[in-house]
Amino acid sequence: MAVKILIRRTVPKGKEDALLPLLLEMRSKATTEPGYISGETLRNAERLEDYVVISTWKSVEDWRRWERSEGRGAIQKKIDALLGEKTTYGVYFYG
Repeated sequence: MAVKILIRRTVPKGKEDALLPLLLEMRSKATTEPGYISGETLRNAERLEDYVVISTWKSVEDWRRWERSEGRGAIQKKIDALLGEKTTYGVYFYG
């Protein structure tokens, strides 16, 4: 069953330009992973520091494999270091 992954990040002012290439690199790698369907990055219109990435995967197992991969982990460490906090995730099934 397909799942949506909601990834929330708070980006301190002035760090947006450093974050965006990392998000593009992450998405580029994800697109080659088994089970990846799609992804999009959204920015809150009222709180510009709030970003949400929504990705769709064929199964929770596909997402978990990508989540644990070394390639993803290396980029995620850079993102967390840039933002100064851990990224939060939610895994959602279609209702």
